[in-house]
Amino acid sequence: MSTERPFQAMTFASESSVPPTRRTFIATTTAVGGAAVVGGLVAGPPALAAETPPGSSISLTVNGVRRTVTVDNRTSLLDLLREHLDLTGSKKGCNAGACGACTVLVDGRRVNSCLTLAVRLEGAEVTTIEGLEKGDRLHPLQQAFIDQDAFQCGFCTPGQIVSGVGCIQEGHTGSPEEIREWMSGNLCRCGCYVKIERAVEQAAGRK
Repeated sequence: MSTERPFQAMTFASESSVPPTRRTFIATTTAVGGAAVVGGLVAGPPALAAETPPGSSISLTVNGVRRTVTVDNRTSLLDLLREHLDLTGSKKGCNAGACGACTVLVDGRRVNSCLTLAVRLEGAEVTTIEGLEKGDRLHPLQQAFIDQDAFQCGFCTPGQIVSGVGCIQEGHTGSPEEIREWMSGNLCRCGCYVKIERAVEQAAGRK
């Protein structure tokens, strides 16, 4: 029976007669993801050049101003507004369409801008919280939020106001219950729901 150690039959790059350790044996005999042994060290495969993500040029009207921008095709409307157009009124809350902090109007309809791809809005008309004020005059719902003290921390307020404007335009203000139902997609962590409902009623002319 041979008394030779099992590792001694291996030939290593250094041609050393010293038996390898477990670490050098594994490094020598294992290739991970195309790695190669160079001088006893594991060298990875050559780095691939980063590919430029696909982009598109889009033109849309934001708060009455025509804008043409080139963006990554994965860019959300929210990121387009905040990162490219410097319109930071629309807030990034959950970034999953669950809180309503990013609500804007697209062609008069309420949308969660965090879930809306910017490249799908070619030719669209977008209204954000910054576009509601007319000169120095607040929108009636903005004024109603002040009158009714319908906010505390204010983080959700832009989305609440834009959603409330959409709710009024859609005609969903027939009763407090109807307002609550059609505003239910906008969360207020401070719990100002009663005052928000009253503000929408005031702006709709029901108070």
